[in-house]
Amino acid sequence: MNCKAKCWKIGLLVVAGIAALGWVVMALWNWLLPTLFFGVREIDYVQAMGVLLLSKILFGGFRGHCGGHRKWHQHRLENMTPEEREKFQNGMRGWCGKGKQEDAAAKE
Repeated sequence: MNCKAKCWKIGLLVVAGIAALGWVVMALWNWLLPTLFFGVREIDYVQAMGVLLLSKILFGGFRGHCGGHRKWHQHRLENMTPEEREKFQNGMRGWCGKGKQEDAAAKE
C-alpha cells in the first residue's frame, strides 16, 4: 500500500472517529443533562460538535501531543549505539517508501 492511500485511510478514520465522538457527546447530553438539571434542553448533532470543540479548547488546548513523543524518541536515540541509531533511521526513512527509492538509486 502506498503512502497516499495509507494517509487517506488514516484521515478517513480520524474523521469517522470525530463524528462518532460527536454522536456520543450528543447522546450522553440528551440522556443525562435534561433529567438532572431543570431548564437544560436537548441538543442536536451540530451543537454536540460545538460542545466537543469547546471542551477541547477549555480542557485540552491545541498544543498537540508531539512534544512529549519527540522528547521520548530523542532520549531513546541518545541511548542507542551508532549502529542501532543508523538502523533505526534507515527503518524510519523506509516507512513511506522513501528509503526504498534512495536505496535503489544508491545501488545503481
